[in-house]
Amino acid sequence: MTGVDAAALRADAAAILPDLVALRRDLHRNPETGFAVPRTRAAVLAALAGLPLEITEGPEDFGSVIAVLRGAADGPSVLLRADMDALPVAEETDLEYASTNGAMHACGHDLHVAGLVGAVRLLCARRAELAGSVVFMFQPGEEAGGGSPQMIDAGVLEAAGVPVSAAYGIHVLPGTPGVFATRPGPLMGGANAFRARIIARGGHGSRPHQALDPVPVLAEAVLAIQSYVTRRFSVFDPVVVSVTTLRGSDALNVIPDDAEFGATVRTLSPENVDRLAVELPELVARVAAAHGCRAESTFEVVYPVTVNDVDRATDAVATLAEAFGADRVDVLEQPIMASEDFSFVLNRVPGAFVFLGATPAGIDPAEAEMNHSPRAVFDDDVLGDQAAALALLALRHVAR
Repeated sequence: MTGVDAAALRADAAAILPDLVALRRDLHRNPETGFAVPRTRAAVLAALAGLPLEITEGPEDFGSVIAVLRGAADGPSVLLRADMDALPVAEETDLEYASTNGAMHACGHDLHVAGLVGAVRLLCARRAELAGSVVFMFQPGEEAGGGSPQMIDAGVLEAAGVPVSAAYGIHVLPGTPGVFATRPGPLMGGANAFRARIIARGGHGSRPHQALDPVPVLAEAVLAIQSYVTRRFSVFDPVVVSVTTLRGSDALNVIPDDAEFGATVRTLSPENVDRLAVELPELVARVAAAHGCRAESTFEVVYPVTVNDVDRATDAVATLAEAFGADRVDVLEQPIMASEDFSFVLNRVPGAFVFLGATPAGIDPAEAEMNHSPRAVFDDDVLGDQAAALALLALRHVAR
C-alpha cells in the first residue's frame, strides 16, 4: 500500500477507540430521526472542534455537516460519508445505554458517525502526508429518504473546490465482527414505492350483495402481484415486491367505498423499474375491472440501485485485505435487496460501499436481529477498524 503505513494507522485507531465508543453510546442513548438532528449535529461538531477543518453546516431544519480537510499538497479530492439519523422504533434491548425516547439507532448509524469521526482524527493527524483533500459528509435523513440528494444539491461533491473523484462509506450489519464485505457492480437493490386504491361502493356488512366490496378485490390483486413477479421476471435479475400496508374499513360491520394497499418494490436494474412502473398499475386495474371496480395507482422511485464502481470496489477489497488480512474481507457473490441513499452519491461519483460485520460476542451472527429490529445490537469494538478502514481508503485514493 504505497505511502500508507496501515499498521501505524490501526494502532492509532485503537488508541482513540475509547473516545469513539463513548461518542457512539451517547448518540445511541439520544437518537434523533429525520432531517432535523440538532443534538446529533452538536455532538459531531464538538468531536471535530479544534481540528484543521473547513466546516459547513446545513440549515436548522437539515442537520448536515460538511467538513473539508486540505492536505499539505494539492491533489484529488475523496469523500467519506456517515448517516446520522435514527429510526422511529421503540428500543427493546437491555443495553445500559439504550434509548428511551421512542426512537432507536436500529440501523447502526450511531456507529457510522463515530467511525467517521475516528477517520477524521486519523487523517487530520496525517495532514502533512496528504496530497489532496478529504470531504467528510455527515448526513441526516437517510432513513427518511432524500438526505443524500439534498447534500448533493448543496454542493457536498464540490466542497473541496474540485469535484470529488471517489466516494466511500461503511455500513454495519449482523455478521462476524470485523469482517468487511462488498462487491464490484450492483451491491444493494433500488427501492420503489407502489400504492393502489380499489374504488367500489360501500354498504352494510350483512348485505354484501347490495354493495360492491373492494376488500376481496384488493386481496386478489395482492395475490396476483406475487404470481406476476415470480412468473414474469428472471431470477437472475430479481424483483422483490412485499405488500406491507392494507386499509379497508374502520368498522367490522361496514363494507368500505374503497380499500388501499402499499408495497415496497426492490430491483437491481433500471429496465425492471421501467417495466414495473407500467405493468403493476395495469395489473391492479385489470383485476379491479374484472370485478366491476376501478383502481388508482402510483409508482414512485425512492432510491436507485447502489452500484459500486468496479475499479474502486476492487481496489477497496485489495486495500482492506492488505491492511486487515484476506480472511477479513469477503467478496459477495450476490447483491442484497435492501436499499441505501448513498446510491445517489455513487450515481455521480465512482466509489464503493462496504459492509462491516458487527454482531457482538455471544450471539450467533446467523441468528442476530437484523437492522431495523427493535432488538438489533451492534458491537462498538469494531469502531477502531471502521475508522482505520475509511482513512485507509481515502489515503489510498489520494496516493495513487
